[in-house]
Amino acid sequence: MAKKPVKPKATKTKTKAAASRKSRPAALPPVPHLRPDAPDARVLDRLWSTIIARKSADPLISHSARLLSRGTNKVAQKFGEEAIECLIEAVAGNRDALIAESADVLYHLLVMWVSTGLRPEDVWAELKRREGISGIAEKSARPVMLAIAETRKIP
Repeated sequence: MAKKPVKPKATKTKTKAAASRKSRPAALPPVPHLRPDAPDARVLDRLWSTIIARKSADPLISHSARLLSRGTNKVAQKFGEEAIECLIEAVAGNRDALIAESADVLYHLLVMWVSTGLRPEDVWAELKRREGISGIAEKSARPVMLAIAETRKIP
């Protein structure tokens, strides 16, 4: 008498996504504290004030004055160049060069703010508004850009 073929039992297999959902922590890890003796972000406010003061200086003497005299398009172009250099050093894993390029990016960002009339407190207020909100939730709450043709920003 021939035996009936045995059907393998159906087993539940977890997808990678399901497995990773289970292993995720319920809460985000605590934010590490800065060293008490470390320099802090107030240096950015001081740098912005220096750039403002140099706005009317001689472009032959002041780098900030020279950048600002060239207009917002050139200031933004220089910021973009510095940002690319920063990215290159990050990808290459060059910590010291990344620190130096990060300082350049922050300086050129502040020059761009001065060029466009932004004040640091405008940006600090926006950061404060977002503080404590998940980046995913904050981004999903933004209005959807319907007129994509009117912007050069990649959605």
